[in-house]
Amino acid sequence: MTILRDLYQSLDQPGSIDEQGKRSQQGVVDDLTLLNGGADDCFRPTSAEAKRAMEQRAGETLFLADWVDAVFLHFEVSADLLQPEVPFKLDQFEGRCFVSFVAFTMRRLRFKAGGRLTRWITAPVANHRFLNLRTYVRHKDGPGIFFMKEWLDNRLAVKLGPATFGLPYHSAKLDYDHDSICPTGRVETEDGILEYGGGKSDECAPALPGSLNEFLLERYIAYTSAGRRRKFFRVWHRPWEVAEMTDITLDNQSLLEGLKGAWVKGARLQAAHQTTGVTDVWMSRPHWVT
Repeated sequence: MTILRDLYQSLDQPGSIDEQGKRSQQGVVDDLTLLNGGADDCFRPTSAEAKRAMEQRAGETLFLADWVDAVFLHFEVSADLLQPEVPFKLDQFEGRCFVSFVAFTMRRLRFKAGGRLTRWITAPVANHRFLNLRTYVRHKDGPGIFFMKEWLDNRLAVKLGPATFGLPYHSAKLDYDHDSICPTGRVETEDGILEYGGGKSDECAPALPGSLNEFLLERYIAYTSAGRRRKFFRVWHRPWEVAEMTDITLDNQSLLEGLKGAWVKGARLQAAHQTTGVTDVWMSRPHWVT
């Protein structure tokens, strides 16, 4: 795995070579783009805008992947209690603050360039399950999500994530059955267990513009701080088509209690979604936050 490790580590350098052979500074925004919110705290890009913003940067898209069979569990929490634990300004919806568990399976992680010739490099980390704990933040590079903690069942990926993209990866046992009429999941971590289930509506649809669902689902920048410095990377995918989950049960939520965050007290489950997922997701190279 030396080639894979060295390749990932090379992405952590402060600059990259563009198509004209010039070195560009990562984490430095040149012009205002569709992903830069500026002073407008209500600005959040659409899927189409996020795609154009990535296309404007030569060589920005590094990886492609499929994110499938996903369940979102959204909790409303106290912004005052959460903010001290997040190194970015919290993004709020009508004065309300949220954290979300996102349970999904990643498949076919591969480099955008090279096709079949380069797929063998990412093959050891191409397919595995995730559970992400995220919240919603704002920064000059654009509104996005902040990964508070992530659990997955691929030990090699757990080692690579923090050093390259600054991702807070941890090992866990994950068991999902998300494509049934009654999606269920169980995640066993060193912090505790999350066990959930519920029904789902028959109708799948994208989130309505300006809605809470859009605020929670349609995010195209990810911020991290698990490595030496804070980082971010851009993503693009087609809008999530989700079904509202009903009759949600949290049979075991000791994972929440095990996190020991002040924000956990009073956290209330507000919404849940299930989706078959999105394919051919674009993921950019990592950038340093400045």
